[in-house]
Amino acid sequence: MKYTMVAIDLDGTLVDKNNHIAIEDKQAITRLVNSSVTVALCTERVVQSAMPVVEELGIRTYHMFYDGAFIANPHTKFELYSQAIEATLLQEVVDFCRQHNIHLGLYANGGDFSGGNPLGEHWAAAITTDFLYTEHPNWSDVIHRDFLNIEPTRVNFDDIVGKKSICKAELMVNCDEEAIQAKQLKDYFGDRLHYSMAYSPALSDIDFINILHPYVSRGDALMKLMECWGIAPPEVVAIGDGLNDISLLKTAGISVAMGNACSDLKQIASYITNPIEEHGVAKAINFFFPV
Repeated sequence: MKYTMVAIDLDGTLVDKNNHIAIEDKQAITRLVNSSVTVALCTERVVQSAMPVVEELGIRTYHMFYDGAFIANPHTKFELYSQAIEATLLQEVVDFCRQHNIHLGLYANGGDFSGGNPLGEHWAAAITTDFLYTEHPNWSDVIHRDFLNIEPTRVNFDDIVGKKSICKAELMVNCDEEAIQAKQLKDYFGDRLHYSMAYSPALSDIDFINILHPYVSRGDALMKLMECWGIAPPEVVAIGDGLNDISLLKTAGISVAMGNACSDLKQIASYITNPIEEHGVAKAINFFFPV
């Protein structure tokens, strides 16, 4: 089988606990970028937070951001797909969090994809700018500012719900009380929303719970990219390490779990590569895309 595409998760797969990418992984990806193979990154990060990695790797194509809720090419400024949380449901989430004293973050891309744009309705100059809206200061502000490269904007949620396209809401958990609050929210809303668990090696004591439209997943986003490029699932290799990569790996023809991946992901993977500290991405690329 000739593989024509590879989809790669960021944190815990490419980006290590020091927020670095191994030179071996960079070299392997660069080789693919300079060939006919399509390389797409998949991350829970917003565009702005992922841009340093995109620039470092020099991959000028569509990538999957917001845990699959937003697909765009940051270099051409074109959006392929976005799926916001429905406004009425989002207002219910906001009200629930207020009632239970849960700190909530709401994310929106800064691009204005209007029909009046000179290059079409799917083009926006500000696509690499994102907004994180919060109502109150929180310990997570420092994490967002210093690690995720995004400054929280204080607002009254009533002023943006229904007016801004919110692709992702977020809970950050680093204590038992916050874990209980997150469970309360998930139990209350059930499958009316999609909950995606993520983490970063650099922030191993923090759980990121991404709250998305119920139809959003990394696997669905990968399907949309394959349809865009006319690529069939058997031609695709997907590499990841976390629970939010399960749908991504299930969608690809070849599923690769990192050596440091969670056990649930390893169970559904067709191949297990080295841990991130031993440049597992490079090992997988060099195996499936030999020189």
